[in-house]
Amino acid sequence: MAKVFKKTSGNGTIALYLGKRDFVDCVDSVEVVDGVVKVDPAGLNGKKVFVYLACAFRYGSDDLDVIGLSFRRDIWIKRVQVYPVPAAKAPSTPLQESLLKKVGDQGCPFTFQMPLNLPCSVSLQPGTGDSGKACGVDFEVKAYIADEADNPDEVIEKKNTCRLIIRKIQFAPANNKAGPKAEISKQFMMTDKPVNVEISLEKEIYYHGDPISVNVKINNETTKTVKKIKVSVEQLTSVVLYSSDTYSKEVCAQEFGETVGANSTFEKSFQVVPLLADNKDKRGLAVDGRLKDEDTNLASTTLGQGERELQGILVSYKVKVTVTVSGGG
Repeated sequence: MAKVFKKTSGNGTIALYLGKRDFVDCVDSVEVVDGVVKVDPAGLNGKKVFVYLACAFRYGSDDLDVIGLSFRRDIWIKRVQVYPVPAAKAPSTPLQESLLKKVGDQGCPFTFQMPLNLPCSVSLQPGTGDSGKACGVDFEVKAYIADEADNPDEVIEKKNTCRLIIRKIQFAPANNKAGPKAEISKQFMMTDKPVNVEISLEKEIYYHGDPISVNVKINNETTKTVKKIKVSVEQLTSVVLYSSDTYSKEVCAQEFGETVGANSTFEKSFQVVPLLADNKDKRGLAVDGRLKDEDTNLASTTLGQGERELQGILVSYKVKVTVTVSGGG
């Protein structure tokens, strides 16, 4: 392993080890989350050691948690006991075998399988004056010392816990499908015939940093002149929790001074590249989940399978072409 991620509890009794912090959702399957907890039995005082993996939606910073109100809601959570080692012990994965060689006899492996209907890690970009953790969906692996796995009346001291934030990221399956196509006809006052506009994309899937080629066809049957073409990309973010709210933010826009004379046709391909670097100041923009201050990207499109219901933050993108005609419209 090139790198091992480790977090030790405040009292030094337990330590959490992971071989990686990015886990891939391939739409029809998700990588297992596997790791090891190093346990010093001498510091347990008869208690047990548990690990949980939680997917949660944070919709407020920690400093807003007052009078018992929590601005964090668990979407999914799974707990397992690692010490004392349960009788039905699952076989170790190759990654756990490597970690156990590093940790030694005190290592206790754990494995989680995330369901397919969980959202991916997404953060909403904070504004310049915002502080604290960003709103969004995050995944947390936490090891803790307790008498029971989930007893709301049991107080678990911070020194008895250790945790690491991980990311669930989605990889789009490769395909050669043609991109979408749209067309519109618009009539104007004092003209009998319309302006016909058709746009299409050359492919269905684009990766971060790929230029998006937008093919534009215009059939101007009017006596007016098309004087400007604008190509833009909008990010549509749906926050699905108690209800569904959708927000739209422009992440890329470029104007082209192409003209199309009266009673003439036009066809050309325009390229635009939406990048997070050009949108650093847009508050509430969805980005792929961050680990500390690592660089990230505009949030990836949320890909689903079948009719499964998803919660959290769902992201999609729309390419929009605006044609401006002389004399207004």
